[in-house]
Amino acid sequence: MYIDTHTHLYSSRFDGDRAEVLARARNAGVTLALLPAIDRGTHAAMLELEAAEPDFCHAMIGLHPVSVGDDFEEELAEVHRYLQLPRRWVAIGEIGMDLHWDTTYRRQQEEAFVRQCGWAKEYGLAISIHAREAIDPLLELLKGMGEGRPRGVFHCFTGEVAQAERAIALGFALGIGGVATFKNGGLEPVLRQVPKNAIVLETDAPYLAPTPRRGKRNETAYLPLVAKKIAELWEVGEEEVAAITTANARQLFDLDRFAKNGVA
Repeated sequence: MYIDTHTHLYSSRFDGDRAEVLARARNAGVTLALLPAIDRGTHAAMLELEAAEPDFCHAMIGLHPVSVGDDFEEELAEVHRYLQLPRRWVAIGEIGMDLHWDTTYRRQQEEAFVRQCGWAKEYGLAISIHAREAIDPLLELLKGMGEGRPRGVFHCFTGEVAQAERAIALGFALGIGGVATFKNGGLEPVLRQVPKNAIVLETDAPYLAPTPRRGKRNETAYLPLVAKKIAELWEVGEEEVAAITTANARQLFDLDRFAKNGVA
């Protein structure tokens, strides 16, 4: 049994075969998929999928850093409006910083991140952090929040051991996906050295498909390929990786809130 803690199954890239994609995910042993939000342009599609698959999909709400622009205050107001609805969100995300393509809105990205962290703390929710070329500045922002920082996960973690240890020391998990299977992904030292209870699995579908699917559209059904690589590095069976990472995800996101008849 696996939990995909970060998958964009509502993406338009699945519009032609979403039912088949969901079926393959279930057949692969995935029991739950957490859907990170992006911005106002995709909230409706995300929530429609969650409504259609309430026992399989749980939605987050948040503003993706790449979508932070001149209208970010309006985007944040929409996030806050959603947070006040009488419903359960699985997390606030994905939020953070992205300094890969453009740093024009770095200040606004920082402001949006800090504000959404405050909401996460207020509503008792975990956060899912996007940290492309921004792990160190985000760690500094989180450190500065002290006891007021929320719990959460560094989604698609691709940093070094020292960065992983800093994140874990602040109470954060590491989201591990397809990059772990890449020949030069650089995650082997991290996965060998950090505590097993700090790891959760993700696909980030439709992006970052694991080897041997690299370069293709990613799917939640490929999550066992990530688990297989981790099992090799941990020198344990894939079933143990599934059990450990599922327990980690359930605790991090407080998934018992969604339980029906004892099963979330």
